Amino acid sequence: MATLERYFRDLVEGKRRGGADRLLLLILELLSCPYASLLRLRARAYAAGILSSGCLPRPVISVGNLTVGGTGKTPAVAMLAHYFIARGKRVVVLSRGYGGTLRGKERIVSDGATLFLTVEEAGDEPYLLASTVPGLAVVIGADRFRAGLLAMERLAPDIFILDDGFQHLRLHRDLNILLLDSRRPFGNGRTLPAGLLREPLSAAQRADLIIYTRCNGGEEAAHFPEKPACRAFHHLTGVTPLRGGELRPLAELKGMRGVAFAGIAEPTPFFRDMEEKGLSLTATISFADHCRYGEREVAMILGAAASSGAGYLITTEKDGVKLGPYRDRLSNVYTAALEMRVADPAPLVALLDKLL
Repeated sequence: MATLERYFRDLVEGKRRGGADRLLLLILELLSCPYASLLRLRARAYAAGILSSGCLPRPVISVGNLTVGGTGKTPAVAMLAHYFIARGKRVVVLSRGYGGTLRGKERIVSDGATLFLTVEEAGDEPYLLASTVPGLAVVIGADRFRAGLLAMERLAPDIFILDDGFQHLRLHRDLNILLLDSRRPFGNGRTLPAGLLREPLSAAQRADLIIYTRCNGGEEAAHFPEKPACRAFHHLTGVTPLRGGELRPLAELKGMRGVAFAGIAEPTPFFRDMEEKGLSLTATISFADHCRYGEREVAMILGAAASSGAGYLITTEKDGVKLGPYRDRLSNVYTAALEMRVADPAPLVALLDKLL
């Protein structure tokens, strides 16, 4: 699956130029036109009230993106949750629970104090948020409106954060935050299946605020100048041993040879961040997004470490929560703690405080 995902990205980014590749891309381009048209009609139907959106009795903040793959949604949700929890608010994240075994059923992952589901049941991202943000309640469900009603009944929230919700028009939101990767915000500019866009670019007009992510190089927010915008960057706060323990400085790993691995939508920025922080990586391994780790994957990880003489392995927190059954065999694995920081938070803070 990781190989297929990589091929698709290379194809739509123009890195595959063979005759068969060009023919396949042409077919995909023909399919993307009706797909984009259907999405425009759907959005207009919701805007006109032909399709109805459920409205929860508490403010809803949606965090989402336009493209397939990672733009930093989970760190953004965690950042917002910390903001409201620090102000004494009861926060509930509503998530689809993608990759979990409950297949869209509405379930409480955590009430802010107790975890009720496993990572296999909840999915990696909801479980990660529930297990790493103290006091945060998380509810999963394919229908986020129904999931919100369950939260209203049992958790008494003050505010909802809709995770990966930009396209989930079934639920009304009071603040619509759109994340765009500053380095390549629109992929090749085409919608699926000929590109990485989930919707046509016109959908960005629904956003109340745009956060340009991965602005570590000081990139300017040049798109949609009529929209309030912020620049954000990812900050590596340290590493934690998979087997348990306190957060440690990344500097402890410098001077040793390491192997990095990840099962996320776009692992290249993660690997690049490690190297930019001074880590010496002898190998990197990319698994499919939301990878369910098993014996095959563990054997690949251990084999890469042995063949390269690595003294440690490093992965993301999202991957780390799924490696519990292999903790003893992966005793030299560290998870990298990543958080989002906003360089110019005034537009965001103004909107958040208005909700409060």
